[in-house]
Amino acid sequence: MLTEEQANTILTKEISFKTSRSGGKGGQNVNKVETKVELEFNVQTSVALRPEQKKTIFKKYPDFIEGTLIRVIGNSDRSQLGNKEIASEKLLVLLNKLLKPVKKRFATKPTKGSIKRKVESKKHKSEQKKLRKKII
Repeated sequence: MLTEEQANTILTKEISFKTSRSGGKGGQNVNKVETKVELEFNVQTSVALRPEQKKTIFKKYPDFIEGTLIRVIGNSDRSQLGNKEIASEKLLVLLNKLLKPVKKRFATKPTKGSIKRKVESKKHKSEQKKLRKKII
């Protein structure tokens, strides 16, 4: 999980924005204003992330990364500022998801009830199959 300090460092210093024309709502405004925002975050050169966090992101989740960049797009709002906020929020949510520790799974034994139901269903199926046989 990201600390608040890490998140602030990422948002203020380590991301770059690209803008382009966005489709969708906006009428004539769509054709002349660049409201779509593409956010880029370089994981490799990040100062905010610790080396083990970087390794986790690269090792476990290579699909989210193109080379060393994570790209997030915001284009659901009509304003560029709104889309920047949306893209920044998406990035933080994604990074928190990627850095969340995975819980270890503990092996459990089947319950007595489940074992009993399993045996009963096997007996039932066996009985059905016996009844299908031809009697000689």
